[in-house]
Amino acid sequence: MKKIFAIPVTKGVLDAHFGHCTHFAFVEVEDDKIISEHLEDAPPHQPGLLPPWIAERGATDVISGGMGQMAIDIFNKNKVNVFVGAPALTTKELVEGFIDGTLSFRANYCDH
Repeated sequence: MKKIFAIPVTKGVLDAHFGHCTHFAFVEVEDDKIISEHLEDAPPHQPGLLPPWIAERGATDVISGGMGQMAIDIFNKNKVNVFVGAPALTTKELVEGFIDGTLSFRANYCDH
């Protein structure tokens, strides 16, 4: 099965606050293997902008540190799965950990 993970990053590592990252990594996975990855500059932070922007780029899943409930709801309406509470790791470590079931998620500390 093909998936595209969107991950907010700053300096190559997961940015703990979804809406304030410098880039988004888009990691394509097929048959449980990473087949491509590219970075895109994050658009300016505006409430409600990022979920449709990410969905338009074909993302099926988002791995994030913290994220507000409004963003989660918009992602869900766009049929994008959201996983919050991820640790500050590289995109490769996050996706490989997700694939093999070793990635641990903690609480979502974003409350807005």
